[in-house]
Amino acid sequence: MASSADRGRACRSSSRMTVGEAAAGRLLRGFLRLLPVLWCWVSTADCLIVEMEGKNQTALLNDNVTISCKIPGSTPQNTNIMGIIWYLKHQGNETKVFEMYGDHQEAFRPGASVSLAGLEKGDFSLHLLGVQPSDAGEYRCKAVVTPEEAQGIDFLNVLAFPKCTLSQEQAKVKDDGDKYILCKAREFYPKNIIITWNTWTQENPQGQEISEGITTGPAIKNADGTFNITSHLRLAYNVTTYQCVISHISLPTSCRLNFTQSRRGPEMRNAWGTTETLSTIAGCVAAIIALIYYCKRKLLLRRLTLLPQEEIE
Repeated sequence: MASSADRGRACRSSSRMTVGEAAAGRLLRGFLRLLPVLWCWVSTADCLIVEMEGKNQTALLNDNVTISCKIPGSTPQNTNIMGIIWYLKHQGNETKVFEMYGDHQEAFRPGASVSLAGLEKGDFSLHLLGVQPSDAGEYRCKAVVTPEEAQGIDFLNVLAFPKCTLSQEQAKVKDDGDKYILCKAREFYPKNIIITWNTWTQENPQGQEISEGITTGPAIKNADGTFNITSHLRLAYNVTTYQCVISHISLPTSCRLNFTQSRRGPEMRNAWGTTETLSTIAGCVAAIIALIYYCKRKLLLRRLTLLPQEEIE
C-alpha cells in the first residue's frame, strides 16, 4: 500500500503535467494563429495585402484629391493579371467609382482615374478631380493580383466654407411694422451650422448674446449639394451694435458680421416731430429768411434816396 507521502508526490507530478499540457496547448494555438501572417510575410505573391492611409482625409470643395491604396514593396507587377475596383459609400448607398482590368477601364464618376504607370509599381491609388459634397464618404479599394485579392477602406471628408453676408437692406419692413436685419450663410458643407446673435448697448458695453426676436430658417440644399441658411433679427428701439456669429466645421474661427443702427423709435419721434411738423418748420424758416432779406433791401433803398446825388455818383 502506498504511503501518504507517495500519494502526495504523485498528485504534484500529475498537477505539473496538467499545467505543462495547458501551456503547450496555448503555445500551439498561438502559433497556428500566427502561421497565416508568417506565410504572407514569406510569400506576398500568394497572400495579397494593400496599405491605405486608414484615417479620415479632408479636402476643400473643388480640390483635387488622391486616396492611397498600395501593395507593400516596390517589386514590378504584371498588369495583365491585375485589376482594381473602387467603391464609394455615400449616405448609406455604395456605388462604383472606377474599375480597371486588362484593357478595360471605366470611370463611373467623371474625373476619377488610376495611373497605369503607378499600377505597374503596385499603386492602385484613386485620383479625383474637383471634389464635390457628393464625393464625401467611405472609399473601398478592391485590388486583384490573380489569383489573390485584397481590400482596404479609407474615408474622405469634403468641406465648403460658408459665404457670410449681412443683408444691405438692413431695415426690411414687415407687416407688423418691425424692422429686421438678415444674416446669410451660403454654399457651405456639411449641413451642420450654428448662427447666434450678440448685441452691445450703452448700458451694456461688454455685450451679450440675444435670445429673443430671432428667426432662423432650415438649411436649404443647393443643386451642387451645398447648403444655404438665413437668420432674421428684429431690431430693438435703442442705440445698439449687433453682431451675427456663424460657426462651421470648415472655419478655423467663427465668421462675425457687425451692424450698428442709429437712434430711432418713440424718443426720436418726440424730439423731432412728424414729417408734417418738420415741413411746417421749414416753411416758417424760409419765410423769416425772405422777410429779413426784404427788410434789408428796403433799408438800403431808403438810404440811397436820402444821400446827395453827387455822393451816389
